[in-house]
Amino acid sequence: MIILTSPDFNPGETIPVRHTCDGENVSPAFRWENLPEGTKELLLVCDDPDAPNGVFHHWAAWGIAPDSGYLRAGFGPETKEPGFSQAINDFGQPGYAGPCPPKGDAPHSYHFRLSALSDRITAAAPGATCTELIALAQPIVIEFTELVGIYGR
Repeated sequence: MIILTSPDFNPGETIPVRHTCDGENVSPAFRWENLPEGTKELLLVCDDPDAPNGVFHHWAAWGIAPDSGYLRAGFGPETKEPGFSQAINDFGQPGYAGPCPPKGDAPHSYHFRLSALSDRITAAAPGATCTELIALAQPIVIEFTELVGIYGR
């Protein structure tokens, strides 16, 4: 079973302001272990299922090397990182855009989902959205796990 952790927050805890629209709006750091055999690539997605109009996609990063064991913090809307790609999020921007629930809403849960893929995603067009990436990955997901944090304003 894949284990996904973050040095920035524990499961069920509040995501630090730095990683939200109220702070620096950059991604948290992640560590993983126990990937299944045959993992060729990783996909990391951040979704808000509590959004007023249904699931809101904050991030999809793919082409992550499984043997690295971690992803550093600090990816934002304009960050370009050699070695992996980032989709267009539901804010219409490439890359990570942190939690930003409507003011006054109950705290939202943010699901950071790490998927181990049996093959590489090669069919993604330039400017692919998070939704498109999730659909392309679905048939090649071997196993996935989630780390859920909360944030309210």
